[in-house]
Amino acid sequence: MGRNIFNQPPKDDAAVPPAPSKPVKFGGSVGGLRDSLREITANSIRDIDPEMIDIDGLRDRLAFDDDGIEDLAESIRKHGQQVPIMVRPSDRPDRYRVVYGRRRLAAIRKVGGPVKAIVRTLDDDASLIAQGQENNLRLDPSFIEKALFIKEMQEAGYKPAVIQDALGLTRQGVSNHRVVVEQLPEELIRLIGPAHGTGRRQWGDLADLSAKISLVEVARTALSALPQEANSAERFQIVFDACSRAAKEPKAKSSTTSLVVKAPSGHVVGQVSLDAKSVAIKILRKDSPEFGLWLEERAEAVLQDLFEQWRNESGQGAQPPARMRQPRAEGE
Repeated sequence: MGRNIFNQPPKDDAAVPPAPSKPVKFGGSVGGLRDSLREITANSIRDIDPEMIDIDGLRDRLAFDDDGIEDLAESIRKHGQQVPIMVRPSDRPDRYRVVYGRRRLAAIRKVGGPVKAIVRTLDDDASLIAQGQENNLRLDPSFIEKALFIKEMQEAGYKPAVIQDALGLTRQGVSNHRVVVEQLPEELIRLIGPAHGTGRRQWGDLADLSAKISLVEVARTALSALPQEANSAERFQIVFDACSRAAKEPKAKSSTTSLVVKAPSGHVVGQVSLDAKSVAIKILRKDSPEFGLWLEERAEAVLQDLFEQWRNESGQGAQPPARMRQPRAEGE
């Protein structure tokens, strides 16, 4: 779920009371009493071996900061676990799936010993809503974290009403988040981090620049000189400023050279185009249809032969490139 890709300050493990359980009414029958006892047990806090809990579900945060987990683990060593996590029974016997409290679970795995957990029987929709609402209450996820969470929920097939309930957003609010995140490469978001305090307008302005420049390339260059301790809000501003400048710079015109290759008879064989990034050989079917068909069937072998010839003449010891795609079948 979480990955160590952002520097995010740890949050205190402040106490948040669990959701109140429904009043229990004891019936007169043995079956009714048994059902009531099951409900009491299901809503109680249990001590569970952390190794019996599987971490799955959708990502709702961009990072588990190692330093933050260490700080939380040290706090639990001194004061004990103040806030239980929530789990639900797994399909596998005697195992559980975490609903929320992934940071606390990671910290307790470092400390050792059992984890205090509320066990609830929840379906996927209810589990997702509990996860989103608890994190909104305790962690105050940033705009871009919410946007990524929305994207994952939609791609996983959750209904709009469930997504809205999970984050406490209107349908328009969900749309505002999704529109921005769809324009941004996920690698760029990872480079920047959650950027708490940076809202939709700023992220939207950065997304608009993606039509003009490669945001990831500019971001890598801009962040390479930034101190490691810079927080993600500072990283966002550095990237945004660099991308804004790059978008205003005039694009250099690429210089392309073309060479028409002719047979001794003067018949056009093909064309070679050269620029700073590539060497392209083009055979026009209207000029040499038979030769074009012959080359299509043998293109991979011809290119491999040319590469071997270059290696022999230049003395290079590099391995040949991965095999090219197979020739197209007739009729494609």
